[in-house]
Amino acid sequence: MKSYLAAAIQMTSVPDLHKNLAQAEELIDLAVRRGAELVGLPENFSFMGEEQDKLAQAEAIARESEIFIKTMAQRYQVTLLGGSFPVPVSDTGRVYNTTILVSPSGEELARYNKVHLFDVNVPDGNTYRESSTVVAGQQLPPVHFSENLGNIGVSICYDVRFPELYRHLSDKGTDIIFIPAAFTAFTGKDHWQVLLQARAIENTAYVIAPAQTGNNYGRRLTHGHAVVIDPWGTILADAGDKPGIAIAEINPSRLEQVRRQMPSLQHRVFS
Repeated sequence: MKSYLAAAIQMTSVPDLHKNLAQAEELIDLAVRRGAELVGLPENFSFMGEEQDKLAQAEAIARESEIFIKTMAQRYQVTLLGGSFPVPVSDTGRVYNTTILVSPSGEELARYNKVHLFDVNVPDGNTYRESSTVVAGQQLPPVHFSENLGNIGVSICYDVRFPELYRHLSDKGTDIIFIPAAFTAFTGKDHWQVLLQARAIENTAYVIAPAQTGNNYGRRLTHGHAVVIDPWGTILADAGDKPGIAIAEINPSRLEQVRRQMPSLQHRVFS
């Protein structure tokens, strides 16, 4: 594993596939021009709109999103996490919420269907029922083993509240955890940063958390603050509340130092 720059992209995705893909490409281009070799897009990067509109366009969104992710990885010669996008599940009328990790040659390295679905009555008056249109994944997330970039684990948004999922990634040897999200503005102000820092600290791993921000559609407001966090829980970069990027160094010697100073993973009693 070498030292390199990683970027978490922050977008305000809307109910317009092609507008979102253009915004994503601009920000990937910015990240690469600033030297990033590992780049992540946020959850629902290619479409954020009413659930029925998402379902109606799901086949086109899935097809174009996957082509886009593979094309961008090749064009910009980066390892790219495709945030997440809907993938139709046959005979259900619903979709998976799917992320893929793609190599600079355009090869799919890992695929994960979100297992924890956001069915929550938020105290600001909004109600979310992700399970009404999304089928929960059945598999724990994979880890991609990379000699150059370190071992990369993936997850999606609401997963961040379930530490057992990240303990699985840790047990598999994860060095870097992706948590692409579209966190609500109401919960994000209190929980986003502290949850991400906890996942980094307890697993002594880097966390890269791309994010949605601003008003995506209707009353759907997202928190922003895409971040890169080191294994000590230090926030290395924060994208604030506007579209942009958080970019920071992933440093193997820092990873080793923290794991040596705080060897908590070796002290586990229950597993």
